[in-house]
Amino acid sequence: MRRPLVVGNWKMNLTTREAAALVESFKKAVEILDRTDIVVCPPYISLPCVHACLKGTNIKLGAQDVFWMEKGAYTGQVSASMLEDVGVTHCLVGHSETRGRFGKLEVSETTLCYFAETDETVNLKVRRLLYCGMTPILCVGETLGEREAGRTDQVVRDQLSDGLAGLDEAELHPLVVAYEPVWAIGTGHTCDTAEAQRVCAMIRAFMCGISSELAASTRVLYGGSVKSSNARDLFAQPDIDGGLVGGASLDAYEFKDIVMSAR
Repeated sequence: MRRPLVVGNWKMNLTTREAAALVESFKKAVEILDRTDIVVCPPYISLPCVHACLKGTNIKLGAQDVFWMEKGAYTGQVSASMLEDVGVTHCLVGHSETRGRFGKLEVSETTLCYFAETDETVNLKVRRLLYCGMTPILCVGETLGEREAGRTDQVVRDQLSDGLAGLDEAELHPLVVAYEPVWAIGTGHTCDTAEAQRVCAMIRAFMCGISSELAASTRVLYGGSVKSSNARDLFAQPDIDGGLVGGASLDAYEFKDIVMSAR
Protein backbone atom coordinates (compact mmCIF):
# COMPACT_ATOMS: atom_id res chain seq x y z
CA MET A 1 0.00 0.00 0.00
CA ARG A 2 1.32 3.44 -0.94
CA ARG A 3 1.96 5.72 2.02
CA PRO A 4 0.43 9.22 1.66
CA LEU A 5 2.84 12.09 1.02
CA VAL A 6 2.26 15.82 1.41
CA VAL A 7 4.94 18.25 0.21
CA GLY A 8 4.98 21.96 1.04
CA ASN A 9 6.67 24.16 -1.58
CA TRP A 10 7.42 27.51 0.01
CA LYS A 11 8.71 28.99 -3.27
CA MET A 12 10.45 32.37 -2.83
CA ASN A 13 8.97 33.20 0.56
CA LEU A 14 10.14 33.66 4.17
CA THR A 15 13.37 34.82 5.73
CA THR A 16 15.34 32.28 7.75
CA ARG A 17 13.77 33.57 10.95
CA GLU A 18 10.27 33.35 9.50
CA ALA A 19 11.02 29.87 8.18
CA ALA A 20 12.10 28.68 11.62
CA ALA A 21 8.97 30.14 13.21
CA LEU A 22 6.74 28.41 10.65
CA VAL A 23 8.40 25.05 11.27
CA GLU A 24 8.09 25.42 15.03
CA SER A 25 4.37 26.13 14.71
CA PHE A 26 3.76 23.38 12.21
CA LYS A 27 5.75 20.56 13.78
CA LYS A 28 3.84 20.86 17.04
CA ALA A 29 0.60 20.43 15.14
CA VAL A 30 1.68 17.24 13.33
CA GLU A 31 4.04 15.54 15.78
CA ILE A 32 1.47 12.84 16.57
CA LEU A 33 0.93 11.91 12.91
CA ASP A 34 2.73 8.74 11.86
CA ARG A 35 0.80 7.52 8.82
CA THR A 36 1.66 10.31 6.38
CA ASP A 37 5.05 11.36 5.00
CA ILE A 38 5.64 15.11 5.15
CA VAL A 39 8.25 17.16 3.27
CA VAL A 40 8.85 20.91 3.34
CA CYS A 41 10.82 22.70 0.61
CA PRO A 42 12.14 26.10 1.72
CA PRO A 43 14.39 28.35 -0.38
CA TYR A 44 18.06 27.30 -0.53
CA ILE A 45 19.16 29.90 2.00
CA SER A 46 16.86 28.49 4.70
CA LEU A 47 17.73 24.82 4.26
CA PRO A 48 20.30 24.58 7.10
CA CYS A 49 18.08 26.46 9.52
CA VAL A 50 14.99 24.40 8.70
CA HIS A 51 16.99 21.17 8.89
CA ALA A 52 18.03 22.05 12.43
CA CYS A 53 14.41 22.80 13.37
CA LEU A 54 13.21 19.47 11.95
CA LYS A 55 15.59 17.27 13.94
CA GLY A 56 13.70 14.70 15.98
CA THR A 57 10.52 15.06 13.90
CA ASN A 58 8.92 12.93 11.20
CA ILE A 59 9.14 15.81 8.69
CA LYS A 60 11.68 15.52 5.87
CA LEU A 61 13.58 18.35 4.18
CA GLY A 62 13.19 19.02 0.47
CA ALA A 63 14.73 21.44 -2.02
CA GLN A 64 13.00 23.36 -4.79
CA ASP A 65 15.57 22.62 -7.50
CA VAL A 66 19.05 21.19 -8.13
CA PHE A 67 21.82 21.41 -10.71
CA TRP A 68 22.96 18.23 -12.43
CA MET A 69 26.73 18.74 -12.28
CA GLU A 70 28.72 17.80 -9.18
CA LYS A 71 30.87 20.95 -9.14
CA GLY A 72 32.38 23.52 -11.47
CA ALA A 73 32.06 27.05 -12.83
CA TYR A 74 28.27 27.24 -12.58
CA THR A 75 27.62 30.48 -10.74
CA GLY A 76 24.40 30.46 -8.74
CA GLN A 77 23.82 26.71 -9.01
CA VAL A 78 23.55 24.15 -6.20
CA SER A 79 24.53 20.49 -6.60
CA ALA A 80 22.83 17.40 -5.21
CA SER A 81 25.75 16.67 -2.89
CA MET A 82 25.49 20.20 -1.48
CA LEU A 83 21.81 19.63 -0.80
CA GLU A 84 22.50 16.26 0.79
CA ASP A 85 25.13 17.88 3.01
CA VAL A 86 22.48 20.10 4.64
CA GLY A 87 20.01 17.26 5.17
CA VAL A 88 17.90 17.34 2.01
CA THR A 89 16.27 14.01 1.13
CA HIS A 90 13.72 15.10 -1.52
CA CYS A 91 13.90 17.58 -4.38
CA LEU A 92 11.40 19.09 -6.81
CA VAL A 93 12.38 18.74 -10.46
CA GLY A 94 10.78 20.43 -13.46
CA HIS A 95 8.29 22.59 -11.60
CA SER A 96 6.31 24.61 -14.12
CA GLU A 97 7.80 27.84 -12.79
CA THR A 98 11.36 26.67 -13.50
CA ARG A 99 10.13 25.72 -16.98
CA GLY A 100 8.77 29.25 -17.50
CA ARG A 101 5.17 28.01 -17.51
CA PHE A 102 3.13 30.16 -15.12
CA GLY A 103 -0.52 29.83 -14.15
CA LYS A 104 -0.46 33.45 -13.01
CA LEU A 105 2.21 35.50 -14.77
CA GLU A 106 3.77 38.11 -12.46
CA VAL A 107 6.90 38.81 -14.50
CA SER A 108 7.25 40.40 -17.92
CA GLU A 109 6.81 37.99 -20.81
CA THR A 110 10.13 39.27 -22.17
CA THR A 111 11.88 37.72 -19.14
CA LEU A 112 10.47 34.22 -19.56
CA CYS A 113 13.63 33.08 -21.34
CA TYR A 114 15.30 33.33 -17.92
CA PHE A 115 13.28 30.28 -16.85
CA ALA A 116 14.92 27.88 -19.25
CA GLU A 117 14.15 24.39 -17.87
CA THR A 118 13.63 21.75 -20.57
CA ASP A 119 12.77 18.06 -20.52
CA GLU A 120 16.46 17.38 -21.16
CA THR A 121 17.60 19.30 -18.08
CA VAL A 122 14.81 17.69 -16.06
CA ASN A 123 16.16 14.29 -17.08
CA LEU A 124 19.70 15.26 -16.08
CA LYS A 125 18.49 16.45 -12.67
CA VAL A 126 16.42 13.30 -12.04
CA ARG A 127 19.45 11.17 -12.91
CA ARG A 128 21.74 13.11 -10.57
CA LEU A 129 19.33 12.93 -7.64
CA LEU A 130 18.83 9.18 -8.07
CA TYR A 131 22.59 8.69 -8.32
CA CYS A 132 22.97 10.53 -5.00
CA GLY A 133 20.28 8.42 -3.34
CA MET A 134 17.76 11.26 -3.11
CA THR A 135 14.07 11.28 -4.01
CA PRO A 136 13.13 13.31 -7.10
CA ILE A 137 9.61 14.76 -7.21
CA LEU A 138 9.03 15.11 -10.95
CA CYS A 139 6.47 17.80 -11.77
CA VAL A 140 4.36 17.50 -14.91
CA GLY A 141 1.34 19.39 -16.19
CA GLU A 142 -0.30 21.28 -19.02
CA THR A 143 -1.01 24.96 -19.64
CA LEU A 144 -4.51 26.30 -20.18
CA GLY A 145 -3.87 26.56 -23.92
CA GLU A 146 -2.72 22.95 -24.09
CA ARG A 147 -5.78 21.78 -22.16
CA GLU A 148 -8.14 23.75 -24.38
CA ALA A 149 -6.46 22.20 -27.42
CA GLY A 150 -7.14 18.71 -26.02
CA ARG A 151 -3.42 18.02 -25.52
CA THR A 152 -3.34 17.40 -21.76
CA ASP A 153 -2.56 13.68 -21.95
CA GLN A 154 0.04 14.03 -24.69
CA VAL A 155 1.85 16.88 -22.91
CA VAL A 156 2.00 14.94 -19.63
CA ARG A 157 3.12 11.73 -21.35
CA ASP A 158 5.84 13.59 -23.23
CA GLN A 159 7.11 15.21 -20.03
CA LEU A 160 7.23 11.80 -18.36
CA SER A 161 8.84 10.04 -21.30
CA ASP A 162 11.54 12.68 -21.84
CA GLY A 163 12.09 13.36 -18.15
CA LEU A 164 12.67 9.67 -17.38
CA ALA A 165 14.49 8.74 -20.58
CA GLY A 166 17.25 6.17 -20.16
CA LEU A 167 16.25 5.18 -16.62
CA ASP A 168 15.11 1.64 -15.80
CA GLU A 169 12.69 0.19 -13.27
CA ALA A 170 15.30 -0.50 -10.60
CA GLU A 171 16.53 3.10 -10.69
CA LEU A 172 13.05 4.66 -10.62
CA HIS A 173 11.58 3.12 -7.47
CA PRO A 174 12.26 6.20 -5.29
CA LEU A 175 10.55 8.50 -7.82
CA VAL A 176 7.51 10.62 -6.94
CA VAL A 177 5.42 12.24 -9.70
CA ALA A 178 3.39 15.40 -9.10
CA TYR A 179 0.64 16.36 -11.52
CA GLU A 180 0.27 20.14 -11.49
CA PRO A 181 -2.01 21.62 -14.13
CA VAL A 182 -0.22 24.89 -14.81
CA TRP A 183 -3.45 26.85 -15.10
CA ALA A 184 -4.31 25.93 -11.48
CA ILE A 185 -1.01 27.03 -9.90
CA GLY A 186 -1.37 30.24 -7.93
CA THR A 187 -4.67 31.08 -9.61
CA GLY A 188 -7.12 29.76 -7.02
CA HIS A 189 -8.55 27.40 -9.65
CA THR A 190 -8.43 23.71 -8.84
CA CYS A 191 -8.74 20.92 -11.33
CA ASP A 192 -12.05 19.08 -10.99
CA THR A 193 -11.54 16.09 -8.69
CA ALA A 194 -12.66 13.56 -11.29
CA GLU A 195 -10.32 15.06 -13.90
CA ALA A 196 -7.41 15.18 -11.45
CA GLN A 197 -7.99 11.49 -10.75
CA ARG A 198 -8.20 10.70 -14.48
CA VAL A 199 -4.85 12.35 -15.24
CA CYS A 200 -3.17 10.78 -12.20
CA ALA A 201 -4.50 7.38 -13.32
CA MET A 202 -3.05 8.06 -16.76
CA ILE A 203 0.32 8.81 -15.13
CA ARG A 204 0.13 5.50 -13.28
CA ALA A 205 -0.71 3.74 -16.55
CA PHE A 206 2.41 5.31 -18.08
CA MET A 207 4.49 3.92 -15.21
CA CYS A 208 2.85 0.55 -15.79
CA GLY A 209 4.41 0.64 -19.25
CA ILE A 210 7.76 0.42 -17.45
CA SER A 211 6.55 -2.23 -15.00
CA SER A 212 3.40 -3.07 -13.07
CA GLU A 213 5.39 -3.15 -9.83
CA LEU A 214 6.69 0.36 -10.42
CA ALA A 215 3.18 1.61 -11.21
CA ALA A 216 1.86 0.09 -8.00
CA SER A 217 4.56 1.63 -5.82
CA THR A 218 5.03 5.09 -7.39
CA ARG A 219 3.33 7.84 -5.45
CA VAL A 220 1.44 10.33 -7.62
CA LEU A 221 0.60 13.69 -6.06
CA TYR A 222 -1.81 16.41 -7.15
CA GLY A 223 -0.74 20.06 -6.98
CA GLY A 224 -2.43 23.29 -7.98
CA SER A 225 -4.28 25.45 -5.43
CA VAL A 226 -4.55 22.61 -2.91
CA LYS A 227 -6.12 23.78 0.32
CA SER A 228 -7.85 22.25 3.33
CA SER A 229 -11.29 22.74 1.76
CA ASN A 230 -10.54 20.52 -1.25
CA ALA A 231 -7.72 18.26 -0.01
CA ARG A 232 -9.93 15.53 1.44
CA ASP A 233 -11.82 14.93 -1.80
CA LEU A 234 -8.63 15.00 -3.87
CA PHE A 235 -6.71 12.66 -1.59
CA ALA A 236 -9.62 10.20 -1.45
CA GLN A 237 -9.11 9.37 -5.13
CA PRO A 238 -7.52 5.95 -5.77
CA ASP A 239 -4.61 7.27 -7.84
CA ILE A 240 -3.87 10.45 -5.86
CA ASP A 241 -1.45 9.69 -3.04
CA GLY A 242 -1.15 13.16 -1.55
CA GLY A 243 -0.41 16.71 -2.58
CA LEU A 244 2.21 19.23 -3.62
CA VAL A 245 1.05 22.32 -1.76
CA GLY A 246 2.11 25.88 -2.55
CA GLY A 247 0.70 28.94 -0.81
CA ALA A 248 -1.30 26.96 1.74
CA SER A 249 1.92 25.45 3.12
CA LEU A 250 2.92 28.90 4.41
CA ASP A 251 0.10 28.74 6.98
CA ALA A 252 1.00 26.21 9.70
CA TYR A 253 -2.57 25.32 10.61
CA GLU A 254 -3.86 25.25 7.04
CA PHE A 255 -1.00 22.93 6.09
CA LYS A 256 -1.70 20.79 9.15
CA ASP A 257 -5.31 20.37 8.06
CA ILE A 258 -4.17 19.36 4.57
CA VAL A 259 -1.78 16.78 6.03
CA MET A 260 -4.60 15.45 8.22
CA SER A 261 -6.71 15.00 5.07
CA ALA A 262 -4.12 12.63 3.62
CA ARG A 263 -4.31 10.10 6.46
